[in-house]
Amino acid sequence: MMRMQCLRTVGCAVAMTGFAVLCAESVHAGEFFEAGGAAVRGYDVVAYVAEGKPVKGSAAYKAEYKGSTFHFSSAANRDAFAADPAKFAPQYGGFCAFGVAGGYKAAIDPAAFTVTAGRLYLNHSLGVQRQWSADIPGFIGKADRNWPAVMGQTKVIQ
Repeated sequence: MMRMQCLRTVGCAVAMTGFAVLCAESVHAGEFFEAGGAAVRGYDVVAYVAEGKPVKGSAAYKAEYKGSTFHFSSAANRDAFAADPAKFAPQYGGFCAFGVAGGYKAAIDPAAFTVTAGRLYLNHSLGVQRQWSADIPGFIGKADRNWPAVMGQTKVIQ
């Protein structure tokens, strides 16, 4: 009994600590997923499409699009984005594509991504990305249908 009480107390402390950490990060649930003042956690969306990998951007190379600030790893990538932002902007506002397919907004891990038909899809985690990869066309169809309703949600699952 005492051991069970101790476990509950530790579990609550961990949960509360996790909550405090999640609340400390500023997450915007507008058109694009923003954390810490930058879309896509500050990763260069052009690099995903052009280089096939996540590359951290810099505030030295930034561009505004639909009210969000995007960071880039180079002036060339920033300029490519500025010339055609719709080509490089992540699908579903940069929220987890698998989450959108399920009807909700979820935060993303910049390492969990897929580029399909030249479009960037981000996922919540590498585990979620594995689920997403099992039926990308099916999940894209569901997410496309859900996005108009999901877009207006303000809650973001961390």
